[in-house]
Amino acid sequence: MSLLSAQVQDYMSRSSWIRRMFEAGIELKKKFGEDQVCDFSLGNPDLPPPACVCAALHDIADTAGEPFAFGYMPNFGYPYVREALAREVSREQGVEVDPGSLVITCGAAGALNAFYRAVLGPGDEVLCPSPYFVEYAFYAENHGGVLRTAPAKPGTFDLDVAALEAAITDKTRVLLINSPNNPTGVVYPKETLVELADMLRKKNAGRERPIFLLADEPYRFLAFDGVEVPSLLPLYQYTVVVSSFSKNLSLAGARVGYALVNPAMPGKDELVAGIVLANRILGFVNAPALAQKLLAKTLGSQVDAGIYAKRREAMKRVLDGAGYSYPMPKGAFYFFPAAPGGDDVAFVSLLTEERILAVPGKGFGCPGHFRLAFCVGEDIINRSADGFRRAMEKATKG
Repeated sequence: MSLLSAQVQDYMSRSSWIRRMFEAGIELKKKFGEDQVCDFSLGNPDLPPPACVCAALHDIADTAGEPFAFGYMPNFGYPYVREALAREVSREQGVEVDPGSLVITCGAAGALNAFYRAVLGPGDEVLCPSPYFVEYAFYAENHGGVLRTAPAKPGTFDLDVAALEAAITDKTRVLLINSPNNPTGVVYPKETLVELADMLRKKNAGRERPIFLLADEPYRFLAFDGVEVPSLLPLYQYTVVVSSFSKNLSLAGARVGYALVNPAMPGKDELVAGIVLANRILGFVNAPALAQKLLAKTLGSQVDAGIYAKRREAMKRVLDGAGYSYPMPKGAFYFFPAAPGGDDVAFVSLLTEERILAVPGKGFGCPGHFRLAFCVGEDIINRSADGFRRAMEKATKG
């Protein structure tokens, strides 16, 4: 007799490969010691937050005795934080954003769920390119939706607009993209996004409800070699952007992010009101008060992206030295190499034998590849070189 719903039992049976490898890592570290395991499984930023975060915490602590310092606030967040955030995202997006276009949420995941609760009905489809972040299907299904995918272009993992167009049906409600991308590190160029926006406008003709373009952008701050992360707001009026401060401020556990509805969207205020309501009735109520207060004092700051750039180069040297094939990531902190021999689960098992933790591409809807998160110290990356080489030799011999 199970205490769980059939749906949750099913979810647990196909639960995240990332968490499985993370848990395998705990066992390996217990057995061999922390310094004997190279863990590239989890995209958990290891850099400390910028110094301004510590200073802000002291300031907040000094005023914590004020009445209602951490009490309820409007479900969209503190108004003064919303105003400060509007100024910051206006700078990032190159579009004037008013505070009324924003809802402060419990991270990007909270924003995605609140948005889906506001717009999805039973059987509505969310379309995204594969590979994709592992939780996307669960988030859509939380609210009666269904995740559909279309493959990205082989080799480069750029958007295949024609494949996405072919996958659109009468039930398609949202097209979801993530750039810089987890797990591939690709940054979609502006010309591709213009093509995507043109395709969506064409598909909207004659539809009772428009297709939303949903941009998940927690890695916007982390692009390499001068690569631009284009804004979608000027390209398509039915754009919604979600993001968080988990990566750029190393505040993953603080759970603060936002949903941004394009100020140019017809009916914008109705959609914002729906997201605000969903934020409340899903049980989030509002983003954590402490995290919002921190945000107001630290907006515009970020961790040293140059450290990630050096780690990317170190990871490249290790993989090149062992003969792996991969597209060079242009953003985020992931490599997505091809699995030698083609079986990603089997190859990740070979890496585990070498005390290297990676995540099979199967978990991202893209078998035949594996993901490495390089948000770890350079010493760990360099120490992994021999293990990657031995795993490659085993795979090519076997």
